[in-house]
Amino acid sequence: MTSLSRELVFLILQFLDEEKFRETVHKLEQESGFFFNMKYFEEEVHSGNWDEVERYLSGFTKVDDNRYSMKIFFEIRKQKYLEALDKHDRAKAVDILIKDLKVFASFNEELFKEITQLLTLDNFRENEQLSKYGDTKSARAIMLVELKKLIEANPLFRDKLLFPNLKNARLRTLINQSLNWQHQLCKNPRPNPDIKTLFVDHCCGQPNGARAPSPANNPLLGSIPKAGGFPPLGAHGPFQPAPSPGPTPLAGWMSNPPAATHSGVSGGPIGLGGPANPDLIVRMLHCSRNPETSQDSPSNNAAIDYPSADSDHVPKRTRPIGISEEVNLPVNILPVTYPAQNHNQVMHSSDDLPKALARTLSQGSNPMSMDFHPIQQTILVVGTNSGDIALWDVGTRVRLVLKNFKVWDLAQCSVPLQTALVKDPSVSVNRIIWSPDGTLFGVAYSRHIVQIYSYLGGDEIKTHLELDAHVGGVNDLAFAHPNKQLCVITCGDDKTIKVWDATNGTKQYTFEGHEAPVYSVCPHHKENIQFIFSTALDGKIKAWLYDNMGSRVDYDAPGHWCTTMAYSADGSRLFSCGTSKEGESFIVEWNESEGAVKRTYQGFRKRSLGVVQFDTTRNRFLAAGDEFMIKCWDMDNVNLLTTVDAEGASPRIRFNKEGTLLAVSTNDNGIKILANADGIRLLRTFENRSFDASRAASETITKPIINPMSAVTAVTSAGLTDRGVSAVAMAGMNGDARNLDVKPRIIEEPVDKTKIWKLTEISEPVQCRSLRLMDNIRTSKISRLIYTNSGISLLALASNAIHLLWKWPRNDRNSSGKATASLQPQLWQPPSGILMTNDITDTNPEEAVPCFALSKNDSYVMSASGGKISLFNMMTFKTMTTFMPPPPAATFLAFHPQDNNIIAIGMDDSTIQIYNVRVDEVKSKLRGHSKKITGLAFSHVLNVLVSSGADAQLFVWGTDGWEKQRSRFLQIPAGRTPSSNSETKVQFHQDQIHFLAVHETQLAIYETTKLECIKQYIPRESSAPITNATFSCDSQLIYASFLDATVLIFSAPHLHLRCRVSPNAYLPANVSSNVYPLVIAAHPLEPNQFALGLTDGGVHVLEPLESEGKWGAVPPVENGSTTSIPATAPAAASASDQQR
Repeated sequence: MTSLSRELVFLILQFLDEEKFRETVHKLEQESGFFFNMKYFEEEVHSGNWDEVERYLSGFTKVDDNRYSMKIFFEIRKQKYLEALDKHDRAKAVDILIKDLKVFASFNEELFKEITQLLTLDNFRENEQLSKYGDTKSARAIMLVELKKLIEANPLFRDKLLFPNLKNARLRTLINQSLNWQHQLCKNPRPNPDIKTLFVDHCCGQPNGARAPSPANNPLLGSIPKAGGFPPLGAHGPFQPAPSPGPTPLAGWMSNPPAATHSGVSGGPIGLGGPANPDLIVRMLHCSRNPETSQDSPSNNAAIDYPSADSDHVPKRTRPIGISEEVNLPVNILPVTYPAQNHNQVMHSSDDLPKALARTLSQGSNPMSMDFHPIQQTILVVGTNSGDIALWDVGTRVRLVLKNFKVWDLAQCSVPLQTALVKDPSVSVNRIIWSPDGTLFGVAYSRHIVQIYSYLGGDEIKTHLELDAHVGGVNDLAFAHPNKQLCVITCGDDKTIKVWDATNGTKQYTFEGHEAPVYSVCPHHKENIQFIFSTALDGKIKAWLYDNMGSRVDYDAPGHWCTTMAYSADGSRLFSCGTSKEGESFIVEWNESEGAVKRTYQGFRKRSLGVVQFDTTRNRFLAAGDEFMIKCWDMDNVNLLTTVDAEGASPRIRFNKEGTLLAVSTNDNGIKILANADGIRLLRTFENRSFDASRAASETITKPIINPMSAVTAVTSAGLTDRGVSAVAMAGMNGDARNLDVKPRIIEEPVDKTKIWKLTEISEPVQCRSLRLMDNIRTSKISRLIYTNSGISLLALASNAIHLLWKWPRNDRNSSGKATASLQPQLWQPPSGILMTNDITDTNPEEAVPCFALSKNDSYVMSASGGKISLFNMMTFKTMTTFMPPPPAATFLAFHPQDNNIIAIGMDDSTIQIYNVRVDEVKSKLRGHSKKITGLAFSHVLNVLVSSGADAQLFVWGTDGWEKQRSRFLQIPAGRTPSSNSETKVQFHQDQIHFLAVHETQLAIYETTKLECIKQYIPRESSAPITNATFSCDSQLIYASFLDATVLIFSAPHLHLRCRVSPNAYLPANVSSNVYPLVIAAHPLEPNQFALGLTDGGVHVLEPLESEGKWGAVPPVENGSTTSIPATAPAAASASDQQR
C-alpha cells in the first residue's frame, strides 16, 4: 500500500472515531494493521474478552512470528486457563488446555506438563509459583503490565503504537476544501449552488443564461443565516434518516437583527439568531470563513454556502459540530470541531475552581439534587432518594432543617396519586431548586407531586404550595418570570411541560408535543422574548414560547437520552450535557445564532456509570461528575482542564453562585463541600464568628459592607438600620446575619474577648468519648497509624513489623459503618489467619524505622520495617511483592497523587528515591539531606514534593524534573537541643499550598512556594516534647500529642490552642507513666475524630461528647483578623509569644 493510501486509512480511522463507529474503528485497525490501539487492547484485557483480544492481535502478529509474540499469546491463554480453574470450570479449562495451550508444548514440554498438573489441584495457588496469584482483576492488571512491555519490545509493532498527530476532523476539512476549490473553478459560480452528492465533481450550471451575482456583493452572505447547509455525511447513504415535517419555526433572538430576510428559508432546527419573525428559522449547520486558508484559493471570490437537495428538513442523526479553522468557505458538509476555537483566548487557571475539601456533611440518605441559595452563599438545600429535604448552613456545618416526605393535603390529591402511594409509598426527590430571589424553593418528586416552600431565613421554612403536577414522576422543575410574574415550570413522565403561577398555584400553560417522558426544562429569555427549552428521553430537544402554539423547534441532542441544558451565569452561552443508554456522555456548547453545536468537550470515559450531571460557574468553567471524579473544563477549550477526586461513580454536583464552593454527593450518603481560596475564607469567617453563641445572638444586622475578601454581613450594635432590606438580608441561626449581597466583611464589636473565651480542659473520661481498641495479638509499641480512606477501618504498624487492622461493623448502632468511639470494632483477619508482617533484618526490629503508605482505594498497603519494602493486599493480607532490600533501608513512603505507580521512598542514607513500580526502576535519586528522611508530602496543586529529615531540614522538589527548588532549616528555639533521634514530619494543608511541619520542639505552618514559616507554636521549656501532630480532615484543627501523654488541639488557621486533653481522660488509672502516644491519626471524613497509637501497643479513638460536637470553642482572633493564614511570617517568634 502506498504512503498516501496508508495516510488515507488514518484519516478514515479518525473520522470513524469522531462519528462514534467504535466497532468499525477497531475492525479497520485490525484489518489494516497500521495502528495498534493500546487503550482498546487494555480495555478488552481488563474485561476478559479473550476471543476479541486474540482476534485484534491477529491483525498484527501470529503466535509463531517471534519469541515476543509467542510470549504474548502464551500469557493471554495462561490467564484464560487460570480463570477457568479459579471458577472450578474443569471442562472449560481442559478445552483451553487442548485447543489453546497445547501449541506451546512443542517449544517447552515441561512447562506444558506443569500446566496440565494444575487440573489435579483443588486450588492452583497450591503451586508455589502461583501462590501469590490474587483475584482476577489484579491478575489481569499484572499480566497487562507484562503484555505492554512485550508489545513495545516486539519489532512487529514498531511504528504502530502511535497515532499520527492530526488536527481534528482532518478528512472533513479536506472535503470542504475540495468543494470550495471545485466551486471556485466554476465558470458561472452560482450564489446558492445545488449540491446533491459527493460522488461526482461539483459544477454550477448556467442559470438561464444569466450571470450569477457576485457572492461578494450578495447582501445575504454572512449577514443572514440561510437554511440548509450541506448536511452531515450520515444523511446520505445507509444512515439517511426519514425526513420529519418541519415544525413551526421559532422566532430568532438577536440584539442586531439583519436588514433582510431570505424567502427560501424553511422550517428546521432551532435558531436563536435572526429577526423576531415567526416565518424565519435559521439553518442548523454553519461554518465561518477562515482567512488563514483563503489565500490558497485560486481566486478571491467570496465564499458562499452550499445548500443541499434535502435542506428543507433536518437530519435526525446529527453529530456534534463546531467551527473549522481550515475551511475557505462556510460549507459545512462534515462538521468540524477543534480543541481551541480561538487561539487568542486566555486559558483560565484551575486554581480558581473549588477543589480543596472544606466540609463533610452527613445527610443520612443519598443526595439526588442540591442547590445553593442565590444570595446567601453558604445555604444549601438538598433532596434525597428517600424523599427527605434538608437545609444546611455549610459555613457552620449545621443542618438547619430536615423534613421527611409527606403529602400536605392527601384529600386534594388525584386518585392516581393516592393509588400510587398506597401501592408503593417510597418517593425520591428528582429536583430541588431555589427561586431567583431565594424566598422560595421547589421540590419535584418521583410521584406526581411538586411542593413549594417559603424560606424566611435561618431555620424557618413554611409550606407554600403543593401541586399535583403530573401523572407519574415530576422529572424537573424551574422558576421563571415570563410576564414579570414568578412562575414554576415542571415536566414529567406524562410527556408534558406545565407552567404554574408561583403565588397561587394556578396552571397557566400546558405544552404537549414530546413523544417520550420529558426529562428537563431550561427557561431563559433574550431581550423581551421568554422561552423554554425542554428535553425528552428520546433525545428530542424542543423550544416553547408562552403562547400555547406548540414547539418551535425539534432536533436531536447528542446521546439521544438523558440531557439537561444550562446557560452560563450571564446568559450569553448555552450548554447541554447528556448521557446515552449505552453510557456515552457528552457536554457541548450550542451556537444560538446557528442552532448548531459549537464545540464538544472531551474527557469522558467510554462508559459512564450513571447519568452524568453538570453545572456551570463564573461564565468560565464547566464541571461534571463522572468516573469517581469531578471533571472540569474551561468553557473556551474542549480539552479537560483538571479533575478532582470524588466518592461517587457519577456524583451530583452544584456550584454556589460565586463559584467559590462546590457541593458534591458521596457514595456514603454524604456531601462534600469543596472550596477555592475565596470559599475557604468565606467558610472560615463563619467558623471564626461562631466562638460565642451568646454574643452572636445579641448582635443584630446592619447594612452590608462590600468587600471581595470576605463574605459575611457587617455586624454592629446599631440594630437594624434599614427594615426595607428584608429581601436583601435575613437573620440566620443564633442571630447571625448572612449577607444577601456579594462578599461583605465583618466589623468586630469591641469586646474584651478574654472574658468570653476559655480554654476547654478535658481531664475526666466523662468529658469525652474514648475507646481503646481490643486486640488479641501481643504487639509492642505502635509506630505508624492511619485511617483507611473510606473511614471505616484503622490500620496500625507495630515496631515488631506486624500490621493490625480494625474494621467497624455496619449495624443499628452504627448505620454508616464508619469508625467511631461509641462502638468497638473487630480486629480483622482473613480466613487464612495470616498476618501482614514486614520483612525484617537481623538487627533489632525496635531500632528500625517503620513506614507505610496506603493506596487511594484502600486495596493495597506498601510497608517497610527496616527490611525489604512489601506490598500487601488489604483483603487477603497476602504479600504481593517485595523489593528494595537494604541497605539503605526505607524510612518513609509516599504515593504520587496522580500516579499510584510512582512512589517517593525516603531512605536512611538521607536520599529520596523516586521509584516506578510498573517498570521496577528507580527514576531519580534526590540528594540534599544529611540524615535519614522522616517525612514526605506531595502537593498536586503546586506539583512539588516536600521532604523533611532528622537533620531538621525542609526541601521542596519539583515533580516535573525532580529538581531541588528550595531548602530551609527549622527555626529551633534558642536553648533547645533536640534529641538524637528527633524526627521532622510534614503534611499538606487541604489547600495544597501550606504545610504543617512537626518537630519535638515546635509546630510550624509554612507557605510552600517561598518556604516561609508563617505560624509557629513553641511549647514552654518545662513542657514535654511533641511526639506527633496532624491536621484534621478539613484542615481546621491540628491534633498534637506529647511525651507526657497530653493531647493539645489547636485551631489551625492561627495555631491557637482551643482544647487540652489530659492523659486521665483516656488512659486507665493503673497504666504506667511511661505510656504515651507515639503517633496520631485524623479521621478522613469526621473532623473531630482522631486516634492515638501508644507505646504499650494500645490504640485509642477519641471524639468529643455528642452534646458538644466539637473540641472546645474557637479562640478569639487578635486585631480583628479573619484571615486563616497571614501573608507574611513573623520575624522570629519567641517562646513567650507562642506559649499557652
